[in-house]
Amino acid sequence: MHGRLSGMVALVTGGASGIGEASATRLADEGAAVITIDVADGADRLVDVRDEATVEATMAEVVAEHGRLDVVVNAAGVAGGGPVHLLGQDEWDRVVDINLKGTFLVAKHAAGHMLAQGSGSIINIASIEGLEGTEGGSCYSASKGGVVMLTKAMAIDYGRRGIRVNCICPGAIDTPMLRSITDPDGMTTYTDRMREEHLLGRFGEPSEIAAAVAFLASADASFITGHSLVVDGGFTAGLQVGLLEQMGL
Repeated sequence: MHGRLSGMVALVTGGASGIGEASATRLADEGAAVITIDVADGADRLVDVRDEATVEATMAEVVAEHGRLDVVVNAAGVAGGGPVHLLGQDEWDRVVDINLKGTFLVAKHAAGHMLAQGSGSIINIASIEGLEGTEGGSCYSASKGGVVMLTKAMAIDYGRRGIRVNCICPGAIDTPMLRSITDPDGMTTYTDRMREEHLLGRFGEPSEIAAAVAFLASADASFITGHSLVVDGGFTAGLQVGLLEQMGL
């Protein structure tokens, strides 16, 4: 790797698996000192992003230990949803609290340290479902749409203070969270259709999102803030109806 992040300190939520784990690995490969947090084993620290007191204390401990905090990646998230008339309030609260409120709390307690040092990059993992609707999206789409708009608001608030805030909107990525949706019996047809909606004809890999994370964290993205970077294999590009098959393509 290029060492673009040498000397930087990065914290990654949801770092025990999936996009968070891949992002932590890529940031470390790029030279950053990386701290991962998660509710699952495998992270450096067990932290529930919904617990503000623990989040605040963790940020303070990281800065006390490393002297600074340069990059925060908000990758902690859960799937969920359904038509709203079938959706229980507990499920709504679970998804929105982790995906949106958790992102807010981590960003809130990172921002203070970044303001003190006059620099920082916050990268929120949203979703293409935060940009356009999907069947049964409800609370998941609402939470990720909230992440997109929170990103823009923070970019406005902190840009003049040296803090860049961006989000990444992945398509379907081959993670344990996606497999929890696609693997159950009866989901084969749905899974195949969803895969084919990606113009590249496949699901993405966590490492492909991690590459975008590393870019946004680096000086290569020094003039980018408030942006929603779509990394979706062409899912949102437009509709395929098979016309080109008649033209031999």
